[in-house]
Amino acid sequence: MNKVLSLLLMMGCHLAIYAQSPSENLQAIIEEVQDHKGYDSKTYPMGLFSKAYFEAESTFAKAQLEKLATISENTLSETETISLALLRFKLQETVDYATYECYLNPLLSDSGFHSSWNYMVRPITNYEQAISYLNKLKVLPDVVDQYIPLLREGLEKGVSQPRVIFNGYESTYDTHIPKNDNDIKNHFFMQPITNLPDNITPKQKKKLQGIADMVLRKKVIPSFERIKAFFEEEYYPKTRKAIGVSETPNGRAYYQNRINYYTTLDLTADQIHQKGLEEVARIKSEMKKIIAEVDFKGSFADFLEFLRTDEQFYAKTPEEILMIARDMAKRADAQLPRFFKTLPRKPYGVAPVPDAIAPKYTTGRYVGSAKGSTDPGYYWVNTYDLPSRPLYVLPSLTVHEAVPGHHLQGSLNQELGDSIPQFRRNMYLSAFGEGWGLYCEFLAEEMGMYTTPYERFGKLTYEMWRACRLVVDTGIHAKGWTRDQVVNYMASNTALSLHEINTETDRYISWPGQALSYKIGEIKIRELRTEAENALGAAFDIRAFHEVILEQGTVTLEILEKRVKDWIEESKK
Repeated sequence: MNKVLSLLLMMGCHLAIYAQSPSENLQAIIEEVQDHKGYDSKTYPMGLFSKAYFEAESTFAKAQLEKLATISENTLSETETISLALLRFKLQETVDYATYECYLNPLLSDSGFHSSWNYMVRPITNYEQAISYLNKLKVLPDVVDQYIPLLREGLEKGVSQPRVIFNGYESTYDTHIPKNDNDIKNHFFMQPITNLPDNITPKQKKKLQGIADMVLRKKVIPSFERIKAFFEEEYYPKTRKAIGVSETPNGRAYYQNRINYYTTLDLTADQIHQKGLEEVARIKSEMKKIIAEVDFKGSFADFLEFLRTDEQFYAKTPEEILMIARDMAKRADAQLPRFFKTLPRKPYGVAPVPDAIAPKYTTGRYVGSAKGSTDPGYYWVNTYDLPSRPLYVLPSLTVHEAVPGHHLQGSLNQELGDSIPQFRRNMYLSAFGEGWGLYCEFLAEEMGMYTTPYERFGKLTYEMWRACRLVVDTGIHAKGWTRDQVVNYMASNTALSLHEINTETDRYISWPGQALSYKIGEIKIRELRTEAENALGAAFDIRAFHEVILEQGTVTLEILEKRVKDWIEESKK
């Protein structure tokens, strides 16, 4: 009798599973993915990075994709349909990451597994936070132990980074190797412990500072010494000479895969290259109008040289450029209610790029913080090498990185309601996020952010920069361009400083496909806005349009297009 009852119960469980609705099945898979942790976070507080881990994650992702394939979309809500598509996209990237062994190449020209630790250096607000910070520093040797075998295998398989991108790379580790005890007291990673708040008692401060000193001497500094020795003696001498990823094993297929991932569209390298050439020509004609407006006597190249060298366009001190950036950020803040229905609750600050990473870093970047964190988001401005940081591009940089760009979009994404699954609130897709940031540079003209012809030229030079990326990224990775070709093309078409052109070129070489996302995403958003304006005429509401773009959080460009077209039809009714 008990056996029969057990059998019936088991059958009932299976029938219950099959009887679940598509919504319930989708929710169950989402929860399984969100709850999945491929490692013990107590043992690995900074993550697990072994080859076996990445392969196991791929196996898990494949199993979830098979389950998703059985779900019928007919009865799903719009939000559920978007969640299904985005979960597929996310899981497929996990599979592709392992298929193409991306983990064997964990370095970029301006970053790497070792320099990502710099992002942990933030003000500490309580004792528990300080202990957590020090525990993460303690495991740096273990992380180095995991990454060095991956880098070695990458060398053996011919998929290392090209040697040409590593000019000046020693700054990423030399900065953290002190020459004396005084350097240890002022060490970059000591800063949060040196500047502890008053709610931590003197006794606790002394204890924390003692632990920090020990961790630096026994864990952190020896780790960076190991990194230096490995990189200079073993890795760098064996790096590849060819700069295009298509010249590596399976590289052509990998580049197409990166195009699909970073643009979220089905485009070829040739299509993107041609689109880039068209955009460069269009923007150049707009630039020439401004050159005529300011009555400049000379060629296009002469004007670019004037912008790169005239002292009126450059700050004299780091404090000055930060002050100007903060002023621009507050002017942008004041315009937000005119253009947006929903604004984020989280504030942001304006701060310099940390000295430890500034030499190889971009001109500015947004650095967010976790939901619930007491830290704000930060708009970082690079104050290194001020003669390469023109002020006429600062309005564009500010609206892209702060508001209404990355801070607004990223914070709203975090603050989405419970109807949006957690994996989507944490999701970032370059085509959407960077496309939005570049669209905000266009929107800033309506916001009154560009106050001089030179700042309007700065807006165009930033747009030109992203258009050039379509040409040079595909040039490098699909058409056999040399590094000199890229530098010359960028220098002859943009007013970017030569320092920035060189750091950017190395970035495109080391990060295939990512640079395509900005312009492709911006083109799509502007096309959709134009379509909505033409269809709705006087009924077009810019605040409502932006709500449609942002209210479902990060999405692929295909999903975004469907949402806007549906909104247009609903608005007509």
